[in-house]
Amino acid sequence: MKKWTRTGDQVLGRFDRQEAAVVRGLVSQIQDMLLARAEEAPQDELAELTGIRTGPSTPPDDPILGRLLPDFHRLDPDAPDPAEVDSANALRSLHEPELLDQKTGVAAVVLETCPPDGGEVRLAMEQAEAWLSALNDVRLALGTALDVQDEMPDELPPDDPRSPHLGVYHWLTWVQETLVEAVMS
Repeated sequence: MKKWTRTGDQVLGRFDRQEAAVVRGLVSQIQDMLLARAEEAPQDELAELTGIRTGPSTPPDDPILGRLLPDFHRLDPDAPDPAEVDSANALRSLHEPELLDQKTGVAAVVLETCPPDGGEVRLAMEQAEAWLSALNDVRLALGTALDVQDEMPDELPPDDPRSPHLGVYHWLTWVQETLVEAVMS
């Protein structure tokens, strides 16, 4: 891939077949995880009547989903107050559906605009912002799976099973950074 460029109100990029497959595959995996989480939402007759949706009231067990759907209110891990726990659960239940909609929506934009066989990607500014959000979600998920730390070296020993995936993480970082530069230019 060459770095993203901006021409007027469009951002242009080009992915080869393998790069497009990586982006589409990772974004699809994140979208699938998020859609599965949305399916866990309780079915509520009142919500159907009022249109007010609620989501799960407890954080996801999966660490990747936990990173993508963080708590809306941080609790004291040493001594959580039951009232704070109830408040945090209520906030999650109210706001998680919107967050899931937003995250699955930006994933859909990437999947609609990234050609399966590679090629040119032309994005309006709103689509570019969706790409930034979706790439950020993929990097958060991959970083969580790889246990990326600030002090982690750029390259891992070849026998480390995370080594090839860290290269993908760094490449996605570069894709995201050049997209930010193009959007801001």
